[in-house]
Amino acid sequence: MRSDLIRRASRAYGSQAVRLVTDIDHDSWGSVRASLYETARVVSLAPGLPGHGPRLTWLLEQQMKDGSWGEGPAPYRLLPTLSAVEALLSAVRSDTPSGTGREQLAAAAAAGLAAVLELPPAGPWPDTAAIEILVPSLIAQINEHLGRQTIEATSSLGPWSRGARLDVPHGFARRHEQVAQRCRSEGVPLKLHHTFEGVFRHIPQGAVPAPHGLLGSSPAATAAWIATTPSSRRSEKAVTELRTVARRYGGLFPEAAPLRTVERLWVAAALAGPGLPPACRATVRAWIHDLYDAAGVRGAPGLMPDADDTAMAVLVAALAGEPRDLAPLDAFWSGTHFDCYVGEDTGSITANAHALQALDAYARCRPTAGAAHRPRMDLVADWLLAQQQTDGAWADKWHASPYYATERCVTALARHGGPAARTALRSAANWVVATQRDDGSWGVWSGTAEETAYAVKILLSVQTVFHQPGADRALNRAETVLEAASRTPGHRHPALWHDKTLYAPHAMIQAEVMAALQLLRARRETEPTAPGGERDTEGTAS
Repeated sequence: MRSDLIRRASRAYGSQAVRLVTDIDHDSWGSVRASLYETARVVSLAPGLPGHGPRLTWLLEQQMKDGSWGEGPAPYRLLPTLSAVEALLSAVRSDTPSGTGREQLAAAAAAGLAAVLELPPAGPWPDTAAIEILVPSLIAQINEHLGRQTIEATSSLGPWSRGARLDVPHGFARRHEQVAQRCRSEGVPLKLHHTFEGVFRHIPQGAVPAPHGLLGSSPAATAAWIATTPSSRRSEKAVTELRTVARRYGGLFPEAAPLRTVERLWVAAALAGPGLPPACRATVRAWIHDLYDAAGVRGAPGLMPDADDTAMAVLVAALAGEPRDLAPLDAFWSGTHFDCYVGEDTGSITANAHALQALDAYARCRPTAGAAHRPRMDLVADWLLAQQQTDGAWADKWHASPYYATERCVTALARHGGPAARTALRSAANWVVATQRDDGSWGVWSGTAEETAYAVKILLSVQTVFHQPGADRALNRAETVLEAASRTPGHRHPALWHDKTLYAPHAMIQAEVMAALQLLRARRETEPTAPGGERDTEGTAS
C-alpha cells in the first residue's frame, strides 16, 4: 500500500515537473513579480512612458501602514522607500498628468520620509546590489526636491516643507563619491550598467553606448540612460524596450528582464536532485544548447559573464547527460576560489558551491579529464570550509537566508567528501535541527516553504554521510509543511533573493519545493524506519 502511494506521488511529481518546465520554456521573461523600486525609478525617470498615472496609483497602493515601502525587515525597506518617495516628489514637481492630486502624493512622500527617519542610522544594511551607490544617489535627489520652491509650497509635506532634509547613512557617501569619481574619469564599467541609475547624474552624456535591449537588463538603468541621452533612433529603441517590458508586467517593471537564463538553470538543477523526469530531458538539453557559452554565461542580456551562471550551466549539462567543457570557468579562477565576476568586491559562497558541484558532476561524467581538476576542487572546498560560521551555517550576498547558502555548501561538500567536510556537515546539520520552528518549518524571519525545502535537502545530504540525531523527526514534520504549500494554488512565496531589493523567482522556488518533497517521498521507500524512530546510517559513505 505504501509503495503504491509513493509511486503515485512520483508520477505526480513527474507531471508537475513537466508542466513547470513546459511553462518556463514557453515564457522567455521569467516568473518574477514587479519591483517597487524599479517601477518607481521608471515613474521618475520616464514620466512620458504610457501608463505613468496607473504606475503612480500602484505606488500609493503599495505603501505600508508605517509609511514605508518594500518587503522584509526594516533595513531592506530603506531603498524601495527612498525610490518611492523620490518618484512621488518628482511627480509633485512635474507637469506630466498623473490623475492623482499633488497633496495626496506629497502626503504619501512625507509619510515615507518619516519612516526612513525611524530606521537605525547605522544599519546594519543588507548586502543588496550597489546599495552603497543607490541610497546616496536617491537621498541627494530627494533633498534637491525638498529644496525647490514648488515642493516647499506643498503643505502636505509638513516639516519637510520647512527645511528638514535626509542624511546619508554612515559610510555610504564616501563610497558613492569614489564610484562617481571613477566613472567620471574612467567611464562606467560594465558591472555598473545594471545599477546605472545610481551614477548617471555624475557622468557626461554619451558616456555609455546605446544598449542592445535593456541597459544592464534593468528598466531603471535604461530609463536613466534615456533621461541623459538626446532623442534619437537609439533612444527611441530603448523606449520601445521599456514599453515591451511594461506590457509583459501589466505596466510595471521587474529588476531584471528577462530572467530566462537564471530561471532555466536553477529549475533544471533543482529538478535533477530527485531525478530529472525523462519527459523533461529533451527540453533541458535544448536549454543547455542555447545557454552554454564558451566565453562564460551571463545571467541576463547586458550583464557580465559570471562564474555562478557559468558553473550552473556546466552542472546542468552534466546532470542532463551532455557534459560541456569546463574552460569557461577558468576566467574566474583567483588561485584559491572562483570570483563570481571580474572586478568583484566580495566573494560569493554559493557561486563557489555551484562551481564545486559542477566540477564534481563533470568529473563523474568524464573521469579521466575530470581527475585533472581535483586540486582545484580541493582548494574550493577548503575555501568554502573557511567561510562557515561558528553556528554551522553559511551566508551569501545573493540571498537573504542562510538556509539557501548552507544547502548549496552542504550539497557540494557532501559529494566532495573528506574528514574536514564531515566535521562541517555535522555542524551544519546540528544548526538545522536546532533552528526548526514549532510548526515544522524553517526560515530566517518566518517559516517559509522555500527555506524548509533547503533545510530538508541539507538533512538528506547529511544522512548519506552519517546519522544525524533528530533528523528523521525533523524531516517528517517538514514534509507536512511542504505538502501544505504544494496544495495551495497560487502560493505566494516571500521575497528572499537579493538584487537591488528583495525578489522572489517563483518558478525556481517552486522547483525547490517540488524536489524536496519528492526526495522525502523517495526516502520513505528506501529507508525503513527503525523501532526507535530513526535509522543509524553512520559510516555508509565518506
